[in-house]
Amino acid sequence: MLALTCVLTIPRYSPLGMDHWLSLRVIGPAIAALALAGCGSVIPSATGGSSAGSGAGARSGASSGATYTRNAPPRVASAPQSAASRPADTACISQLGAAGARFDALPDTYAAPGCHILGTVQLSALAGDASQFGISNIGPVQCHVASAFGDWARFGVDRAARQILGSPLARIETMGSYACRNVAGSNRRSAHSRAEAIDVSGFVLEDGRRITLTSDWDGGTAAEREFLRVVHGSACKRFGTVLGPEYNRAHEDHFHLEGTGSSFCR
Repeated sequence: MLALTCVLTIPRYSPLGMDHWLSLRVIGPAIAALALAGCGSVIPSATGGSSAGSGAGARSGASSGATYTRNAPPRVASAPQSAASRPADTACISQLGAAGARFDALPDTYAAPGCHILGTVQLSALAGDASQFGISNIGPVQCHVASAFGDWARFGVDRAARQILGSPLARIETMGSYACRNVAGSNRRSAHSRAEAIDVSGFVLEDGRRITLTSDWDGGTAAEREFLRVVHGSACKRFGTVLGPEYNRAHEDHFHLEGTGSSFCR
């Protein structure tokens, strides 16, 4: 009686993530089916079961010279993924850079049910007509909102500051952007939980003046009050939802700038 010997090399996975290799020797009769299968029917899968053509390994080569390689592990939903993986996000990031903004594209991340940052950027500076200006306290922002924010800052805020207050803009002060939370007093997720909103609390000019909604919406000079109302109106042309001091007490100290598209302006 003839004997068939198959030496198989299979991966054993350690908890440390390294691959160890184990040789398995099968000696038995020259069974035609076993020979044709190249001993594949006794190869354990990554989960410990038997499989001839499935499991964690993908077969390459033929017959007894076959080798087995491991597929990539399944993607975990909460793990960061590559930035700008969608064509629309890639185009937006390109346009944002062409507009003169300084930023870093961020990886997609799912933090909790209803809370995620997808297609976002971390802004560090925006371009005006003659100079760049900074943004304080801002976190991840969805790219299309960041693009609208950049246009508003340049055409709505910087130009209004120069025309009404006589000084260019130096910095926009914010109260943040991304936050995994609900709308106040409700069970509905806020746009902040998707990095689709920015809260703006004030503006610093190149001449050193600081204009804030808390102090200057009603208590500032005539020029300062006009400036704040002009930039509020300009925001309503660029964002989907704009809420300010006249909406309710929760917004008396900031502008809530959310999304793009159809406008709800208060």
